[in-house]
Amino acid sequence: MIKIENITKTYNKTFVAVDDISMAVKPGSIVGFIGPNGAGKTTTLNMITGVLKQDSGTIKINGHDTLIDTIQSKKEFGFVGDSPNSFLKLKGIEYLNFIANIYEIDQATKLQRIDKYTKALDMENALGDRISSYSHGMRQKIMVIGILIHDPNVMILDEPLTGLDPKSSYTLKEIMKERTREGKSVLFSTHVLEVAEKLCDEIVIINKGRILYTGTLEALKAQHDDSLSLEEIFLEVTRI
Repeated sequence: MIKIENITKTYNKTFVAVDDISMAVKPGSIVGFIGPNGAGKTTTLNMITGVLKQDSGTIKINGHDTLIDTIQSKKEFGFVGDSPNSFLKLKGIEYLNFIANIYEIDQATKLQRIDKYTKALDMENALGDRISSYSHGMRQKIMVIGILIHDPNVMILDEPLTGLDPKSSYTLKEIMKERTREGKSVLFSTHVLEVAEKLCDEIVIINKGRILYTGTLEALKAQHDDSLSLEEIFLEVTRI
């Protein structure tokens, strides 16, 4: 579970990127974090994962405060950022072994998970190549496999479907559903409303650093004219 209470982030003492927001991601749920470019999505995800520190407020992951119990909170989640251009000099298999070692995954479990997820995402034949030689979509997939190696209780994904081919996109969405059936949580940002509609249990809409809506898409639609499309509703909600 992720619980955020009244977090704020300001840059250069003047620009408020995230403005006193609160939200929660319950166990066994997929929550879509939706907003226009520059809305504050990535800044929020970076605060949750410890890439940035919030100026005020608290963030807890399965009860662990990210500023106080830093190491344990990081053990609870796996994070794929919006730019998968990390560890480019490593081969795919070297990266996965590195992640497994960090999280002290035993050899048998590591091999079983690498085999399962590289096959599922069509990456088994690329593990001997350097990540720098991968396409954007392949880099995205190796980062996803990396977080699945340690089987986190919470998956946090920033625009995870960008650059993926249709088969891999479908597979990743099925993996996300599978994890929620196990009682785990998924928080992911997206600008593709149709994906959120089909996949999410709840959505959180953010714009200009403020949360404008939290709840189900069904409830959101019920608050607006039946003749409006999902895109039109989104534009209406974010018109602030």
